[in-house]
Amino acid sequence: MDTAAPAAKPAYAELTRLQLQIYRFRHFASMAYWDRSSMMPPKGNEARAAALAELEAHIHRLLTDRRQKDALAAAEQEPLDELERANVREIRREWRAATALPESLVQEQLLASARCEHAWRTQRKANDWAGFLPNVREVMRLAREEARLLSESSGLSRYDAMLDRYEPGMTSAELDRLFGDLKSWLPALAAKAKQKQARENRVDPTGPFPASKQREVSLAVVKLLGFDFDAGRLDESAHPFNGGVPEDIRMTTRYLESTCIDSLMSTIHETGHARYEQNLPREWLGQPVGRARSSAIHESMSLAFEMQLARSRAFVGLLAPLLARTYGSHPAFEADNLHRLFTRVKGDNLIRVAADECTYPLHVILRYEIERPLIEGEIECEDIPALWDAKMRDYLDLDTRGNFENGCMQDVHWSEGLVGYFPTYTLGAMYAAQWFAAIRRANPDLDQRVAAGDPSPAFDWIRANIWSQARRWETPELARRASGEALNPAHFRHHLETRYLS
Repeated sequence: MDTAAPAAKPAYAELTRLQLQIYRFRHFASMAYWDRSSMMPPKGNEARAAALAELEAHIHRLLTDRRQKDALAAAEQEPLDELERANVREIRREWRAATALPESLVQEQLLASARCEHAWRTQRKANDWAGFLPNVREVMRLAREEARLLSESSGLSRYDAMLDRYEPGMTSAELDRLFGDLKSWLPALAAKAKQKQARENRVDPTGPFPASKQREVSLAVVKLLGFDFDAGRLDESAHPFNGGVPEDIRMTTRYLESTCIDSLMSTIHETGHARYEQNLPREWLGQPVGRARSSAIHESMSLAFEMQLARSRAFVGLLAPLLARTYGSHPAFEADNLHRLFTRVKGDNLIRVAADECTYPLHVILRYEIERPLIEGEIECEDIPALWDAKMRDYLDLDTRGNFENGCMQDVHWSEGLVGYFPTYTLGAMYAAQWFAAIRRANPDLDQRVAAGDPSPAFDWIRANIWSQARRWETPELARRASGEALNPAHFRHHLETRYLS
């Protein structure tokens, strides 16, 4: 977006100048966050947290500066075009949320979450819930205060106010409807899929799989998926994530020598996120309208890559020879067997990120049903383990009693105060299925093209309909323009039934 607006729009020109300044400070912050999770030595945590708290406080001051308020009010009276109005809409949304929170709370949250997340890395491995509890209790105390202030500012419930930070316009009432429907049919579908697959023969890969070999595979697959290494890199961290800015994207994955599948799928997942960021419109760079639409749309990109594309028979045919060349010839790496491994419904995995596609949403619903009453003050952090154990038993028939490492301590989100994010994973899966339904309508020969080594039809559709649109449209309108309708979970159900029961 050209920040040198015509003279007839001086307030808008000032607004875009201020936003570009904020963008550049956030760029610097994103590099510091990436380094903290991937490269920073452990003893640097306190100093890094203090530095980031200062930086976030400065960004908060810029966001809430009186100049922003005045320029917003004046720009809304100027003769803006459709795209400029969309940018002002997004700036006002962010300004409203920022002005609801005092600078002191922003700093406190950064310091508390940095302390909690850093300790979580070792406490999780030690199964140390008692040690984790005081830190996460403080993070949640501050998150509740954030929710209270955002609620008072927006008129939303406390949980909905937190959810709105990640998925604007989504509400817990709508989530209850969507997730209630999922719970009514998904367990039966997963059971039928397991019964059907019980008759199949599968050969598991046998390790160990050296991290150096896994990295070799990851780099080759990331290249196949179109990632631009001149504008990003792939590293390692305790929990795979994606960060940075469109000009400099930082992906991480993790390598476990006992399996070569988990790191491969994590890398593909993060590549979906990364390509979204790398393909956001450069002419809008530095402006809120040029950022990714929402967390659910972001997750729809990672799941479009990981679930819709990478686990398809056509794409598995491309992965099979790569794995065989890297790890050696083995029946596990034959294409048909590999596809059965990628689409196996086990239902016995305690870990969300390693769960199969059919049971994964139940892991998400479980977390949503805990964090919502937690942020509303209906339960306390001390209640989490018992609730977790009960829901794991009820939804997945799994026992996590006493297993905090692979139970309620397995995710980094609550350590960092990210309340309201979990639902976007399953919303993203629904959108991804909807996108691929549209992609297949537009490209009936998609599977043949992919099998021949050309996944570009999928990428071209996504670029035209999602990446290039950034935040130009609010989410329902983006979905309608891309696929002909707002979010329709029927596509997700059809996808699962076709893949697992047909």
